[in-house]
Amino acid sequence: MGYIYLSLAILAEVMATTALQASEGFSRIGPSGVVVVGYGLSFYLLSKVLQYIPMGVTYAIWAGTGIVLICLAGVVFYKQIPDLPAIIGMGLIVSGVAVINLFSKTVGR
Repeated sequence: MGYIYLSLAILAEVMATTALQASEGFSRIGPSGVVVVGYGLSFYLLSKVLQYIPMGVTYAIWAGTGIVLICLAGVVFYKQIPDLPAIIGMGLIVSGVAVINLFSKTVGR
């Protein structure tokens, strides 16, 4: 159940962060509402995740996965293409998340 909550928390955070750019400094009501609701939902779900998965592992997976997905959203919605060093750095983040999930004994299963 922890990983279901974590996946939903990541999706809510990615939607909120993507809408943050569209809110144009909170001057547009619709995207601003998505930001507030998305972040609120994300943090609520994170609080549920912590009942199943240790805090450090939860945050590492949430932040790392969110960074990569937000980058992809930037490419798709805003044509913000990362350069090679950014791609390499995000590859390292993905590798780190994979190592945590595959090899760490602190991951709640």
